[in-house]
This record gives sequence, C-alpha cells and structure tokens, in this order.
Amino acid sequence: MSNVATYNVCEHLRDGSRVEIRALRPNDEADMLDALDQTSAQSLQRRFFVTKRHFSDKERAFFMNIDFSNHVALVAEAEQAGRTMIIGGGRYVVFEPGRAEMAFVVIDAWQGRGVGALLARHLTALARKAGLKELTAEVLPENSAMRRIFEKLGFKAAATPDPQAIHLVLKLS
Repeated sequence: MSNVATYNVCEHLRDGSRVEIRALRPNDEADMLDALDQTSAQSLQRRFFVTKRHFSDKERAFFMNIDFSNHVALVAEAEQAGRTMIIGGGRYVVFEPGRAEMAFVVIDAWQGRGVGALLARHLTALARKAGLKELTAEVLPENSAMRRIFEKLGFKAAATPDPQAIHLVLKLS
C-alpha cells in the first residue's frame, strides 16, 4: 500500500460545487452501496454492461479490498441534503505489468457536472505517477458522455473482439 491510500484533494466543479476526491476507505462500503441505490439502472448498465442492482459477497470484496498498487480506487464526495455523500467512484485495475483498465460511475443527480472527468483525470495522474505505460477502458457505444471524457484525456479507439463495446487506449509514456 502506498501513499495513494491517503489521497485526498478538494476540487470545484464547473457550477462551483465543492467535491472531495479521495482514496476509497474500507469503511466506505455502506456509502458506496447507498450511492449505487441512487444510480439508475441505465447508468449501472453503462458501467457494468449488464443490468446490475445487487452485488455478491465476492464482488463487494473485489470492489472494497483495494491494495492501492494493482487496484486503485477513488471516490468523489460532496455535500447534499445536509450531509456528505459519495457521488461517484472510479478505479483502475492492473491486468498485466504496466497496463491497467479504468472505469468510473457517477450517480445520476451529479452526472453532466464534471465529476466523472475529475475522477478520470486524478486516476490518470496516479497511473502515470505509478509508472504505468497504458490505460484502457471499455465503453458502450451509446455512452457518449463517458466517451467524451476519455477522448478529452487523449484515449484513442483501438480494435476489439467485442462488437458490443468500444475499446479505448491511452499511452502514458
């Protein structure tokens, strides 16, 4: 585990809202599940490529047990209705030396405000700092908002055997 496990940065969205981008903590599970409950079936399908409402114990363990080396996860928190809540999360997972896949999701009420772009930008910076050479992402063709975020970061479309997804690649070196 590295100092990424204590990562914490305050940012402001285009509308002036204050957002904290920080490392996922072991005690965030209930808040993460609450955030997923506030995310539409369509948004979850765009993130997981299947309609997803419940996660098995094994899936929850994967999403929550982060080593901050081969699996880095960040959350975005903001004040809403008088309390601080998780409004989005993103991660990258190393799948071979020097290469990792990135993904993120933002609850519907906060989509279109720049939260996803912040998460992706911070994850990309952490991947560079960790010495990764390449980030990849799989995006459904109809998910134009996520595709725009990745394009702004410099991701390029690459060949993929899956006709249902667009494979994007960002060379970090």
